[in-house]
Amino acid sequence: MSDGSAENGFAGLVAENRRLRAELARRHLLDLATGVLAAQLGLSTADAGEHLTALAAATGLTAEDLAADVVNAVAGPGDVLPAPDAPSPLPARRLRRTAAAAEVAPGVGEAARTLLEGGLAPLGADSLWLWRCADAGSLRLAGHAGVGAVEAAAWRSIPPAAPAALRAALDGNAPVWLDGDAGLPGAGPGAARAVLPLRRRGTVVGVALVGWPGPRDFEPPLRRAVAGLMDVAVAILDRPDADEPGAPVLADVLDALVTPAVLLRTGGHTGAPVLEHANEAAAAALGGPLPADDRSLPRAFPHVHDELARLVLRARLTRHPQHAARLPTTGRVPGAPLGPLLDVRVLPAGADRTLVLWHAVGDPGIAAGRAVARLQSVATFQDSLTGGDTVWSEQAYAIFGMTRDEAPLPLLALRGRVHPEDGEVLTELLRTLTEGHSGGQAVLRTLLPDNSVRHVRVAAEPLLEGDTVTGLVGVYQDVSATRRTEVALTATFDHLNAVRSQAELRHQLALQLQRAIVPEVTALRELPGDLSVAARYRPAAEEYQVGGDWYDVLPLPGGKVLVAVGDIAGHGIDSVTGMVALRNAQRALAFTGRPPGELMGWLNDVTLRTGGGSTATAVCALYDPGDHSLVWSSAGHLPLLLIRDGRARLLEPPQDILLGAVPSYTYAERRTELRPGDTLLLYTDGLVERRHEGLGPGLARLVTTAERIAGQESPELLVDGLLGTALGDTDDDTSLVAVRVRRPGEGRLPEITPAAGA
Repeated sequence: MSDGSAENGFAGLVAENRRLRAELARRHLLDLATGVLAAQLGLSTADAGEHLTALAAATGLTAEDLAADVVNAVAGPGDVLPAPDAPSPLPARRLRRTAAAAEVAPGVGEAARTLLEGGLAPLGADSLWLWRCADAGSLRLAGHAGVGAVEAAAWRSIPPAAPAALRAALDGNAPVWLDGDAGLPGAGPGAARAVLPLRRRGTVVGVALVGWPGPRDFEPPLRRAVAGLMDVAVAILDRPDADEPGAPVLADVLDALVTPAVLLRTGGHTGAPVLEHANEAAAAALGGPLPADDRSLPRAFPHVHDELARLVLRARLTRHPQHAARLPTTGRVPGAPLGPLLDVRVLPAGADRTLVLWHAVGDPGIAAGRAVARLQSVATFQDSLTGGDTVWSEQAYAIFGMTRDEAPLPLLALRGRVHPEDGEVLTELLRTLTEGHSGGQAVLRTLLPDNSVRHVRVAAEPLLEGDTVTGLVGVYQDVSATRRTEVALTATFDHLNAVRSQAELRHQLALQLQRAIVPEVTALRELPGDLSVAARYRPAAEEYQVGGDWYDVLPLPGGKVLVAVGDIAGHGIDSVTGMVALRNAQRALAFTGRPPGELMGWLNDVTLRTGGGSTATAVCALYDPGDHSLVWSSAGHLPLLLIRDGRARLLEPPQDILLGAVPSYTYAERRTELRPGDTLLLYTDGLVERRHEGLGPGLARLVTTAERIAGQESPELLVDGLLGTALGDTDDDTSLVAVRVRRPGEGRLPEITPAAGA
């Protein structure tokens, strides 16, 4: 599907969703009228439906209008009310259609919006509140419309000492018509309010508040129309509503922003983020509101959802804001429904919500800040490509040997001041900025008026409006002294070669240490509690990327067994030595007999004090053969995989932070009962992670592949089968441990000896 057809398909889905909702309300109204005719005329349901169609054709009315008249004739005669500021009257059949639409709404909030927009707003009202009666005489907000989310959160629960008008309607079981604020929500001086008890079979089950923006004469027809609509509210009062206290307040905050912002919620069986709210600027950038049946990240951001998903996951795991200067990171997407996302910020907002904010147009201040961050002690410049001026900071004039009364030179006109041999370098920089829509930097030899040569580093960023470059901002830095230093450093080439040799030696030592501590192949081990364990370590595809993955399986005094995997950030000797320190510390701490959560807290302190600023993910589990229980704790690691009866499922870990992130952190624990025949898999991200893809698809592939080869009773065959299947493609190192609980009477499996040299 092309980008243009994708956009048309998106709009079509929105229209289709609205059409289906309208058709559901229409069908409901026709069914009501058919039931009335069947009862009155003694007809079958099918005959009554045909009779309704024939009557509509004979009278020249639509089936919906005739159905509304039939239902109104049974419910009451109805009224014809004058619509405010409109020459035509508001017929009762419109109120009946509104009632039918509200009755099929999926939640109280949606039903309240339908009642306000279709029935109350034509009567001049601007807000509707619906409360349910709760315990001990209190009220609980069930739905609302025309009301700000912050105000709704403030009135979500009303204690028994409710405002007098609400209590009068409840206690007196009769409507209260007011022309002042009376301490009610949203009321201003002189604004009219109606408070109506909501009755079901004679019992008051709630209360409704209808608001008008100004004074109102409550004529009898108006009162009857409002009361009739509130009879519909009673029918939908007990339906669920998805609003939670935190989300509406966040939505109001986002709506106050002039730049695009969306609220994502992570949940459901996939754990994938979905769009919960978009402010006006974001809705415009996304091409309009998303359909209710698909608010997924790929639907909202079809060309950058992978990058966004990774930022969201990182923000949730680290609990720190994430930033990207531009998404997509390079080039442009022709025909995309929204332009590039600039200066993207991803902020964690509670356990399952994330805020995403971005700019659609390049901000000079932010772009200049990014450019300055590339260099130090620099002069700034800003060029306009749409007819504006070039602006230099004071230091730029000195860099180019010019006085303040001379006009500053735009970057596009700098060629005449650049050494001829650097002309191609300048051309490539300009191409990156104006065609590639990406920031860049270069060092140019510039010719000063006194014929001297100065080396000037240029770092610049484009200003974008959609896909159009409207200007350039950046910095100049005189690096002539640095160039002279580089010439002096050339004389130390032999010394650098010696340093390189030492670095290679350090690398070889790290590689040997890694292989000694974490062998690539470990023979099958039989452990207490009828456990069979197999482990594998696959080093990185490129040897210089010696990593910090480790695994460990250790029988402990008392019969319990420690099973662990971990991954320290980075590569090289520092990562390997950090890995050795953490693995050995974990082994020693495990002999204390303390539970995994406490062990993980101690290991976090070890990382902070010995890791040199490094962080790590890890899973620590203790298996008790006495009751076949596995108690485990996770520090930002991937979920464990349990294979039972040929089916595989992921065990959701606690949302705890990485080792080495913050001091004195308390880690949660999970308890999992293992059965005979179960196999538990612990692994690092090299097994499932792929470039240009989030972790979700990789974990799904792991589940599918594990189920496909789950018939292998040997843990050795399982781990070899998983490593032999190309689940991940990042060439990172991988640790993998499979633990199997043997069935009663199941013989010990033959030990598989590692190949020579493994």
